[in-house]
Amino acid sequence: MNLPRRRKSPKLGVKEAPQIRCASHLQWIRGHECSVADRRAPCDGPIEAAHVRTGTDGGMGVKPSDCWTIPLCSLHHALQHTWGEERFEKAHNISMRFIAERLWQASPHRRKVEQ
Repeated sequence: MNLPRRRKSPKLGVKEAPQIRCASHLQWIRGHECSVADRRAPCDGPIEAAHVRTGTDGGMGVKPSDCWTIPLCSLHHALQHTWGEERFEKAHNISMRFIAERLWQASPHRRKVEQ
């Protein structure tokens, strides 16, 4: 008498994260000046790739795709998180989504991800 085989559990949810991850694009972003440079507040610290959350593919506890990043110095990146994106954009008169979209279109690494 043969015993029945063990059943494999079906995988639930999404198999792959829908967010784009591209380390080379993040490195390219870090090679730019701060997005609020030459504005009211002076820049301080190294440039970081700051993810734009409002109106992007992120969610509660889910970081947005790397295509939604802008270069910010440490000081401005901390302010983005402390103040919130709406207040940060108004204070510096910028559109983070617009900057991220333009940088993604110009990125030499975009084609690797979109193939």
